[in-house]
Amino acid sequence: MDIAAASASTSYDTTTQHHHLSGGIRDFYKDRSVFITGATGFMGKVLVEKLLRSCTHIKNVYVLMRPKSGHEVRRRLDDLLNAKVFDCLKRELPDALNKLQPICGDITQQGLGISAADEKTLVENVSIVFHSAATVKFDEGLKRSIEMNVQGTRRLVNLCHKMKHLVALIHVSTAYCNCNREEIDEVVYPMSTSPLKIIEAMEWMDDDLISEIGRASCRERV
Repeated sequence: MDIAAASASTSYDTTTQHHHLSGGIRDFYKDRSVFITGATGFMGKVLVEKLLRSCTHIKNVYVLMRPKSGHEVRRRLDDLLNAKVFDCLKRELPDALNKLQPICGDITQQGLGISAADEKTLVENVSIVFHSAATVKFDEGLKRSIEMNVQGTRRLVNLCHKMKHLVALIHVSTAYCNCNREEIDEVVYPMSTSPLKIIEAMEWMDDDLISEIGRASCRERV
């Protein structure tokens, strides 16, 4: 977790060079490939940039992307790199961008919607996985939230079990988790209901009932 936290933090000072990260962190990523979900989100952009700029000997950074608004993933990758956070990287270490590889997929699809060829690439090459893809909308429907934040995570974990060189899986929690508690400690709280039972319930409950449960849950937290 210390490695993940250090990687996620960043400095936007364009005079800052890549060597400010400790050697231990850079050595950890040396010659290793990373797979990231949620790379187009706020935290995802920062993480991608930080890894490429500070861990110069990282092998490849694979990012899961789904086609959106008729744009293929390569076009979406180009759009991602237009973000201002990548200006320093493009100016000082432009060749590092060649390590960034888009993987077409969707966390709401079986097997993450990844092709057999891409799955083989990830299984044989990836050592570190960052999972930050999620819906963070306050008013997101319960069924959609479960599909993305619970099922999506489960599908990613299933993929990780196949990876031959996996050494770390880091799950980036959505904001305001455990919002039913007045104080939140840095612990994993036990759940009153099994996630598998929740997933199963989403399959047999009708949409109206699911929506009512979601609204009732929100009212309890106001």
